[in-house]
Amino acid sequence: MRLDGRTVEDMRIVIAGGHGQIALRLERLLAARGDEVAGIIRRAEQGDDLRDVGAEPVLLDLESASVEEVAAHLRGADAAVFAAGAGPGSGAARKDTVDKAAAVLFADAAVLAGVRRFVIVSSMGADPRHEGDEIFDVYLRAKGEADAHVSGLDALDWTVLRPGALTDDAGNGLVRLEAHTGRGSIPRDDVAAVLAELLDTPATAGLTLELISGSTPVSVAVKSVAGN
Repeated sequence: MRLDGRTVEDMRIVIAGGHGQIALRLERLLAARGDEVAGIIRRAEQGDDLRDVGAEPVLLDLESASVEEVAAHLRGADAAVFAAGAGPGSGAARKDTVDKAAAVLFADAAVLAGVRRFVIVSSMGADPRHEGDEIFDVYLRAKGEADAHVSGLDALDWTVLRPGALTDDAGNGLVRLEAHTGRGSIPRDDVAAVLAELLDTPATAGLTLELISGSTPVSVAVKSVAGN
C-alpha cells in the first residue's frame, strides 16, 4: 500500500529535472514498481530517454513558467519530487534561477495544485547563511534558501534529502541516513533508491536528512528515521 492506503497502480509522481542523472534512475525504479511517473524536461529531445525508463516526459521550462502553468501539470499527482539542478559548469545566475527559484516555484505550484507530499533533493552543506564568493558557495546558499522555503510551507508534507558527494559507482543499497551524518559520498543509484523509499514513507515528512554510503539497507534506514 502507498500514501493514503492506495495501491501501487494508483500513485502518480511528478519529478522536476526529469532528465537529471538521479531523476532518470528514480523514474526507472518508480515505473518498475508500477507507479505512474512524469518527468519535467526543458528540451524535447530528452523525451526518449524518459520513455526508455518508463516515464512520461512533460516539456516545461521551470525558469520561465508561471506557478499556474506548473500547477497544471501537478494536479492529480500524489507526490512531487524536485530533482532539478543547474549542473556543473553553470554560473552563479543559474544557481539562483534553477537551484533556488525553480525549487521555490515547484513547491508553490504543488501547494496550488493540492499535492501535499513533496521531496526535494538538496545538498550536504546547504545553508542560506553559507559564506563565500565561489560558485559552490553560491550553490550552497541557493539550495539552503530553497530548503528553507519548502520547509516553511505548512501545506506540504515535505522531506529534504541532502546527499553527500555523488558518484556513478554501482549502488549496493547500504546507506547512512540521519539528520547529521558527516561528510561522505553516495552513489546516485542509492540516492534514487532512498528517494523511492521516502515517497513510500509519509512519516518522514518534516525531516531534513543527510545521506552517505553506510551499512544499513535502504528500507531499514528510512524506517529508522521515520520512527517505525
